[in-house]
Amino acid sequence: MKGVGGTPGGLGSFGAGLLMTAGGAYLLSQQITIPSHFCRWLGLHPFGLALLPLVAGAGCLCLDGKSRAGRLLVTGGVVIVLLGILTNPRPHFEPTSLVDTLLRLALLAGGIILLARSLGPLPPPEPPEA
Repeated sequence: MKGVGGTPGGLGSFGAGLLMTAGGAYLLSQQITIPSHFCRWLGLHPFGLALLPLVAGAGCLCLDGKSRAGRLLVTGGVVIVLLGILTNPRPHFEPTSLVDTLLRLALLAGGIILLARSLGPLPPPEPPEA
């Protein structure tokens, strides 16, 4: 029977590694906050200016559902909004104890190691000594 990655065995360590990695990533991400300071290109908060193409495109599409200009404006507006959100994150790590942080990192690293190890073939069992 083939296991994870087409190699024999490794299914149990893959599951354990997946759970450890997900748990470690979740616990570590709970200490990070990312407030977004959307689009500070043209002043303090020009969020409304970024929405103008989106609203204009939606209006064009309401009038004519096959309007190329409307589709172009909606697509451009969505791209502008997404770029404004994605280019301005400022991650902030909440204060926590060193022990908590090290345990979370160890859980994450151990899970990644188990995942990587499970993708290769298991070593053959050693013969019993006589």
